[in-house]
Amino acid sequence: MSFISQLSNQFLIAMPGLQDPNFSHTVTFLCEHSSEGAMGLLINRPTPMNLGDLATQLGLDLGEPEMTNVPVYQGGPVQPAQGFVLHTPQGEWDNTLELGTDLALTVSQDIIEAIAHGLGPKKFLIALGYAGWGAGQLEDEIAANSWLNGPADNRVIFDTPLDERWATAAALLGVELALISPDVGHA
Repeated sequence: MSFISQLSNQFLIAMPGLQDPNFSHTVTFLCEHSSEGAMGLLINRPTPMNLGDLATQLGLDLGEPEMTNVPVYQGGPVQPAQGFVLHTPQGEWDNTLELGTDLALTVSQDIIEAIAHGLGPKKFLIALGYAGWGAGQLEDEIAANSWLNGPADNRVIFDTPLDERWATAAALLGVELALISPDVGHA
């Protein structure tokens, strides 16, 4: 198994010294990674928008009022108007990519409408935009100590409080981010 194939369906955890404002203190779920590049969604960067706002923008009826305050996340800086839903794979939606056995990524409006009516997947994260890397770019950033990478865990994506996701994702690797100096080097 190559290094490249091992990065899909993993977390990218921003190192404390990563200064890029798009990614500082973020956790990214890597949806796809190949020799051509990588694509992922930030899972801990909320927008001021909620599902009620998004439904209004899309001209959708919010069938379940309790869904109004569901947060909408900034998935990344690329195509910030494009919606993505990372979810457990219940239901059949247009334009869905299966991500292993327990996650899927859908980019069609039908899933947003189902969620707004309380008929969507059991667990989901709605994001606008995505994080993208060109061929070899992510590997170079990992080698430069910008990121930690490790196995993803749905509990971090869907069940962990927002302000704890960065530290919790790192803790899955046995890393306490508060103990890492932002000034990194190589031994």
